[in-house]
Amino acid sequence: MKKIFMLLVMFGFIGGAYSQTITIKDQETNEPIELVTLAVGSKLFTTTNSNGQADISKFKDATAIEIRSFGYKTVITSYSDLGAKSFNLSLQESNLNLDEVVISATKWRQSSDDVPAKVISITPQEVALQNPQTAADLLGISGKVFIQKSQQGGGSPMIRGFSTSRLLYSIDGVRMNTAIFRSGNLQNVISLDPFAIENTEVVFGPGSVIYGSDAIGGVMSFHTLTPQFSLNDEPLISGKAEARYSSANNEKTGHFDVNVGFKKWSFLTSISSFDYDNLRQGSHGPRDYIKDYYVRHQDSTDVVIKQEDELLQIPTSYSQINMMQKIRFQPNENWDFQYGFHYSETSPYGRYDRHQRQKNGTARYAEWDYGSQIWMMNNLSIGYNEANSIFDQMNLRLAHQWFEESRMDRALNKPDRSINDENVSAYSINADFIKATGDRNTLFYGLEYVLNDVKSTGEITDITTGITEAGPTRYPKSTWQSLAAYVTDEYKVTDRFTLSAGARYNQIMLDSEFDTTFYPFPFTEASSSNGALTGSLGGVYRPTDSWVLSANLGTAFRAPNVDDVGKVFDSAPGQVVVPNPDLKPEYAYNADLGVAKVFDDVVKIDVTGYYTHLKNSLLRRDYKLNGQDSILYQGEISKVQAIQNSAVANVYGVQFGLEVKLPKGFGFSTDFNFQKGKEELENGEESPVRHAAPFFGISRLNYKAKKLSMEVNFAFQGERENDDMPEGEKKKVELYALDENGGIYSPAWYTLNFKALYRASDTFDVSGGIENLTDQRYRPYASGVSGAGRNFILALTAHF
Repeated sequence: MKKIFMLLVMFGFIGGAYSQTITIKDQETNEPIELVTLAVGSKLFTTTNSNGQADISKFKDATAIEIRSFGYKTVITSYSDLGAKSFNLSLQESNLNLDEVVISATKWRQSSDDVPAKVISITPQEVALQNPQTAADLLGISGKVFIQKSQQGGGSPMIRGFSTSRLLYSIDGVRMNTAIFRSGNLQNVISLDPFAIENTEVVFGPGSVIYGSDAIGGVMSFHTLTPQFSLNDEPLISGKAEARYSSANNEKTGHFDVNVGFKKWSFLTSISSFDYDNLRQGSHGPRDYIKDYYVRHQDSTDVVIKQEDELLQIPTSYSQINMMQKIRFQPNENWDFQYGFHYSETSPYGRYDRHQRQKNGTARYAEWDYGSQIWMMNNLSIGYNEANSIFDQMNLRLAHQWFEESRMDRALNKPDRSINDENVSAYSINADFIKATGDRNTLFYGLEYVLNDVKSTGEITDITTGITEAGPTRYPKSTWQSLAAYVTDEYKVTDRFTLSAGARYNQIMLDSEFDTTFYPFPFTEASSSNGALTGSLGGVYRPTDSWVLSANLGTAFRAPNVDDVGKVFDSAPGQVVVPNPDLKPEYAYNADLGVAKVFDDVVKIDVTGYYTHLKNSLLRRDYKLNGQDSILYQGEISKVQAIQNSAVANVYGVQFGLEVKLPKGFGFSTDFNFQKGKEELENGEESPVRHAAPFFGISRLNYKAKKLSMEVNFAFQGERENDDMPEGEKKKVELYALDENGGIYSPAWYTLNFKALYRASDTFDVSGGIENLTDQRYRPYASGVSGAGRNFILALTAHF
């Protein structure tokens, strides 16, 4: 009996006699504030739940508790002072902040004061006001991330001249990038549910020290909803239900999430359903963006049908469902177990940019669709928080992800439908540690192992006979492995000056088996093992509370993956990309310099300049297969190309932000992004970098009262003339407008938008607005689908 009793004590079923709850509210509205962070150095932290409450018993005797929440003034106080206030605290709204709590830079909660890299956060309050339809749109509302779309069911971020496999996605600390992330635009970010995201952070510039391969241009770190505990004997039940409609694509969206928390167990369920019709573009703009026909197969014939409404982009409709289930167990104050299950599935949807391609004056394709895009993740996180000689805190993450995607295409009036199906099973183990080695020094270190198992199938179906035969696969059967160790040291030279330095060693191993049934590759197997050492060195200096100066030097790398080494696909009409197993990693060198200043708590200016040099850049170049520069591909003689380490690239730019707090609840802000890049061509000439977007940004005029938030914003993109277009883009006539000389270019555009949110009661919100008030017909740079025309949005949210 004694042993059973001791076992119960060990797992925390018999709790301690002491606990203390703090309640934090908004000073003006007296409403509870959720997700307030309370921290003592790097060793202790907690956050408030939906009732604005947190258990701070472990903070007893603390003399400096730092209390932070985005949009509020930071409070530093002692446990005894909180006790004198009966553990009730009101936070005052802050005009302008130079610091906030961030996680993505080191995977641990820390003040942005100590982070030399530029990091931004996108808060739930911004998401509630802006109503983004997808996670890609969520990134776009920041005004600092450019979003390209090849179809409505997509969104490919561009950051500092880089995109796709040169950016890294992290979900709850787990790497989302797989071995088939391609250099062309990819749409995996839409698998994430914007309703289920608690906070989003973007780290600009190299992140390879913490995140490994691919983190060249930046890291997008998404944190999903965290299960919350009850702090008393009654269960904590909270959640929300939301319904939304948008007119431009006849959007019908529904969402529901609920948290049921007990003292040691908590359960969170989230379900979202999205349904989008074909997207209508605006009335005023380049006529080159209008495709006024679509193809339908009827009576055993492909028929090109004239659209009644030429502004509809057919086919762009699709639907999606997202589900998330989390379970959290905290047996005592030292252990924290969290399990998360995520599932996302889209319907099949048309790749609109390919549907615009023509041949002989009519549609080139009868079909060009993506199949269902499926993402599933099981994620177990184990946190331990008790100081010892090796670490103060530990977090162990074990994750398995499943990715499924497919492509199907058929030329007009041809019977053969080609189908490619790709599956990736991704396993990862991360062990991250933090250790304070003195009053001013903190170490962040960890280990990582990632395994991707890639399977690819191909088939060809004759739609007239129904006979299906094996066809060429897009990828070879492959395994991709990554093994790494990293360490970052953060040293506070003074209370106003912090230095940080880090290093990571990564070994990447790739093994592929090629099928030579359909293509005469001169090899059947390919193996590579590449190591990379990356590092960073930076500092943050705050001469006063209103000044922040930061500088950062960093390196990053991207190891060749299965998409680089083994893919077979048509990059453009008359071109085919074939495998090239002789690839090496590309390596980036980056420098950042940032300045932020607040003037009289009214005006804030934030400027960051950067320069990145990319060596051994992996780019498509002309190639020979068995001595031939052209082969027969899908019935057409096509020029052979392959991914090669054939160039260097240089990208530089400036990110500028201005924020002004005006009287009577009004405010103004603007974000402006300028980037320029050149890459070396095979003939020795230079071309603009493909993923360096034209200058872009958002300007906002906002108003906030007790229950009402409103915003008028102006989103814009500058023109990219034909002479400044990348050479690889100049053949993609279907994506761009034509200038007076018949050359492609990307016109400048703007949209004027109005958003509002009204808190009708403690449980009911109404939000919405009008996007693209002037009904502009515009297309973001490199996109294959135009943005929405005038769009009316209405969303109803119930909180409980």
